Amino acid sequence: MTERRKEKILSVLNHRQPNLTIVMENIHDPHNVSAMLRSADAVGVMEVQLVYVTEKFPKLGKKSSASATKWVQRRKFPSIKECYGRLHEEGFLIYATHMGSSSTALYDLDLTKKIALVFGNEHAGVSDEAAKLADGNFLIPMTGMIQSLNVSVACAVTLYETFRQRLGAPKDPGSALSPEALTAMAEAWIKRR
Repeated sequence: MTERRKEKILSVLNHRQPNLTIVMENIHDPHNVSAMLRSADAVGVMEVQLVYVTEKFPKLGKKSSASATKWVQRRKFPSIKECYGRLHEEGFLIYATHMGSSSTALYDLDLTKKIALVFGNEHAGVSDEAAKLADGNFLIPMTGMIQSLNVSVACAVTLYETFRQRLGAPKDPGSALSPEALTAMAEAWIKRR
């Protein structure tokens, strides 16, 4: 292991955000899952939540997702209710993408808090249960004829708005890894090839 690689790993881990996660609900296309994982890694998401009730978790190609699956942890849940219950216990506010009349525009949300962002299936969107049990629903404002984005694009847009808001915001005490967690993760990552 080169010194340069160790420095890169420590730099990346120092920018991980344990107070930001995404929930993937029944995302079908492996290319979308891979793209979402890559966007999550790019902005420092440590772990994503997987809820697969009506779909099976897709088989991910080694080339397209290998890098992201290596660095972003995945936690599986059998239902939205269990996923949200755990996230609420951990102190997350949950916002689901949903095009309802009471949905808030993405750019009007305060994304500097401990947040879980929920993205639903490519065809059905988030389930009614996911929208109803969330702390709030949001949409990405659009002015075109088509009123939806590909789920991986919507995820990237949302994560980068979150990243943008957090760049200038005061650091929340839960926004960084503890020294113990940082050391343990660095040791584990250094062993990976």
